[in-house]
Amino acid sequence: MASNGTHTRALFGGSFSMILPPHAIDVSEIREIPDNQEVFLHSDTDQSIIVELLEYQSQVPDEEAVRYHFDDVTTINGASDDEGTEVLSVEAVGRQLAALQEMSSAWLLAGRQHVAKFNEQARNTVNVHLVLFRLPQYVTDILVTFNDPILISPHSSSSSSTAACPSQPRGSTGRPTQHWTLDQFRAAAHSLRLLDPAIFA
Repeated sequence: MASNGTHTRALFGGSFSMILPPHAIDVSEIREIPDNQEVFLHSDTDQSIIVELLEYQSQVPDEEAVRYHFDDVTTINGASDDEGTEVLSVEAVGRQLAALQEMSSAWLLAGRQHVAKFNEQARNTVNVHLVLFRLPQYVTDILVTFNDPILISPHSSSSSSTAACPSQPRGSTGRPTQHWTLDQFRAAAHSLRLLDPAIFA
């Protein structure tokens, strides 16, 4: 673990690695996670980082692929019919920034969704940041998602958590705990590294 609290984590049985921000909890230690996902929660907020190995969408041009996956995430979250869902920006990620040199291209999307937690009716406003790495040689799109709630409904189960009061999150020691920032997410996504291509066999 680095002095700033980050630590390198093996993903997908050691086939990948990523440098995670502080306070990351492996959700697979709490509940079952699909084999194509790695999910990490902030220990004191409702923020999460998800890494997914997805089928390469060859019919979608590179510059549109991250929007395609955002729409897919929107549908899965049940937010597709919500007028508050929007794409705020899309930009290319320079190859020099990424450890995953096997990519053909990479894209960063910033968006916003109104999402219900579990099967609740109440909807929370969540900033959604996606980094998409395209690996056509492995017929794979790798999607790294950062869910960052910015407005919690008072009727949501999250309203009683520290995420409902962003200015006052506190860790188990009682000291203030910092929310993950967009810069920390970018650093984590950019650190993703392929260690064993046999995962694609």
